[in-house]
Amino acid sequence: MKTAIITGISGQDGPYLARLLVEKNYRVIGTVRSYRSSNVKSLEYLKIAEKVVLEELDLLDITNVIRLLMKYKPDEVYNLAAQSSVGLSFSQPIGTFSFNTASVNNLLETIRLLSPMTKLYQASSSEMFGCVKKLPITLDAPMHPVSPYAVSKVAAHFMVMNYREAYGLFVCNGILFNHESFLRSGNFFVKKIILEALKIKRGEKDCVFVGNLDLKRDFGYAPRYVEAMWMMMQLEKPEDFIVCSGKSICLRDIVYYVFDKLKLDNKLIVVDDKLCRPNEVYDIVGDNSKARLHLDWYYDDSFFDILDILIHEELQAQGA
Repeated sequence: MKTAIITGISGQDGPYLARLLVEKNYRVIGTVRSYRSSNVKSLEYLKIAEKVVLEELDLLDITNVIRLLMKYKPDEVYNLAAQSSVGLSFSQPIGTFSFNTASVNNLLETIRLLSPMTKLYQASSSEMFGCVKKLPITLDAPMHPVSPYAVSKVAAHFMVMNYREAYGLFVCNGILFNHESFLRSGNFFVKKIILEALKIKRGEKDCVFVGNLDLKRDFGYAPRYVEAMWMMMQLEKPEDFIVCSGKSICLRDIVYYVFDKLKLDNKLIVVDDKLCRPNEVYDIVGDNSKARLHLDWYYDDSFFDILDILIHEELQAQGA
C-alpha cells in the first residue's frame, strides 16, 4: 500500500484528491494547521473522513516537516497548502510570500536530505503568467506575475525546478488554471456568485455587487483536475504540466447564467468599481495538449454543465 501526504487538505482540492487516493488504496495523511471541526467537514461531505489520518503541521517549522515525513515515510507528497487568495495577497503581501515560499523550501529540503525517494507535487498557478501577449498559454510562455500571490507562486515554481535539476529528485509542478467545485471557498468568484444569488432568491439580499465582468478565465472542475495531479506522479520521470480546460469564458456569462438558472433579474447585478483589482489580467486560457499527450488526460466538460452541478449541490446543501 502506498502512502501519500496531502498538505492543506482542508482546502478545495485536498478532499477530492484524498477521495481519489483512497479509491486507489492509498494510506492518506492530510495536514492541517490546527485541529478544528471545520477541517473535516469536507471529508465528511465526501464520506471519507474515517479513511484519512489528520496531522497538525506548521510548514514554516522545518522540524515539524521532518517529524512528519520520518513518521510516515510517504511515497508521495502533494503540497496544496498556500495562502491562495489573490485579493488577500495585496493586503498581506509579506505573509503571502513568506508562507508560499518557505513552506515549499522546507518540504524540498526535507526530501533532499532525508527522504530522496519521496515524490513531491507542487500546486502552481496560472496566475504566474500574468498579462501574456500570446494565447493559449503554454509552459514556454514568459511569466509576468501581477499580484503578490503570483510572485510567491513563481518563486516556489522555480525552486521545485531547481531541486529537480540540481539534485535529481522526483519533484514536479502542476500549473492549474481556475477550477471550481462545491467545496470552493465562498471568497472565490463562482462560489460567491452562486451563494449571493441564492440569498437574493430567499429575499435576504437586494442585489449582488461585482467587479469587472468583462474578464475571461479558463474554468474547470476540481474533481477532474486532481486526477491529473495523480497522473503526474505516476510518470517515470518528473515533468511540469498545465492543467486546464483549454477554453475561456467571460465572467459576465457566468453571472448571467446563474441568475437565469435561478430565475433572477439581471438588473440585480451591480458593478462596484471598488471590487476591481489593480493590474487585472483580462484574458486567461491555457493549452492542455501536453497533459492530453503524456498523461492521457482529457477535459471536454462544458462549464455551464459544471455550473448546473454546483447550483444543484448548493441547493441540496441548503435544503432548498
